[in-house]
Amino acid sequence: MQVRQLALKLIATLSVAAIAGCAVITDRQSSSRVTEAEREFPPEGQFIDVGGRQVHAVVEGAGPDVILIHGAGGNTREFTFSFMDRLTDRYRVIVFDRPGLGYTDRVSDAYEGAFNTDAESPAEQAAMLHAAAETLGVEKAIVLGHSYGGAVALAWALNHPDSVAGVVDVAGVSHPWPGDLGAYYTVNGSAIGGAVIPPLISAFASDKQIEDAVSGIFAPQPVPEGYIDHIGATLTIRPANFRANTRQVNTLRAHIVDMAARYPDELTMPVEIIHGDADTTVPLSIHSIPLSERAPNANLTVLQGVGHMPHHANPQAVEDAIDRIAAQTGLR
Repeated sequence: MQVRQLALKLIATLSVAAIAGCAVITDRQSSSRVTEAEREFPPEGQFIDVGGRQVHAVVEGAGPDVILIHGAGGNTREFTFSFMDRLTDRYRVIVFDRPGLGYTDRVSDAYEGAFNTDAESPAEQAAMLHAAAETLGVEKAIVLGHSYGGAVALAWALNHPDSVAGVVDVAGVSHPWPGDLGAYYTVNGSAIGGAVIPPLISAFASDKQIEDAVSGIFAPQPVPEGYIDHIGATLTIRPANFRANTRQVNTLRAHIVDMAARYPDELTMPVEIIHGDADTTVPLSIHSIPLSERAPNANLTVLQGVGHMPHHANPQAVEDAIDRIAAQTGLR
């Protein structure tokens, strides 16, 4: 979702280049920018083998385990920018790159390839990250997910409940939304669009376009100083990452329909929900309010005037939610 505005601006202006026979130039420029992005924003943590696939994790601190799962288009740097440091004095904090994003592999080769429109479900992503967490010795954790990561955190709780002390859902996707996702996902979710457009964006997106896209995600709050320099936005627009992100979002709704039906009976652990009432990316009324009504042990905190990034706009509220679960479940 973080690259949506950027992609929409570029689709119309850059598709002509591919049609005109500039694929070689595009591929060279894209490859150069991928190399530059990976040199400037290398992996921050360690790699864990899960069935021959690598999962990238940043692990810091000591104490009960807290797992942080980023949203669409993100990576570990979303949390290592500032939020992780708020917790490491009393928790062992584990931040994962989701499958296909950052430096984590796809769940399997069934989802690879420029023309492949399939993508991992939240359940498949949760299973891969759960296996990585077990390798790290995690037995019971507080699992926090932001945006798309909220769906993965909920899938983790539904399918691996014995390993979850509680869920912190931060502006998370939890319920089916009306209508479709629009032309952006229709085009990029297609075989041809998904093959052609990501290299164009990777090759030719300007710094200004990237900054504008990030600003749109934070609105109405400003982007924190230093965030863009830390986050590695150019990692997000690497073609393989871009395709994984777009196709995961494009295929999400059907999985959410199935998950939502299970909440009343199976989502029985504490669920803390933090959501801003000015969020237009994942609307409060469609997701977090229904979740608070259907999850038996849910507590909803609505942040007035806050957009899609509560962990930056009001990190104390999110930190407090983690501490409440830890106290309620005896982890601390």
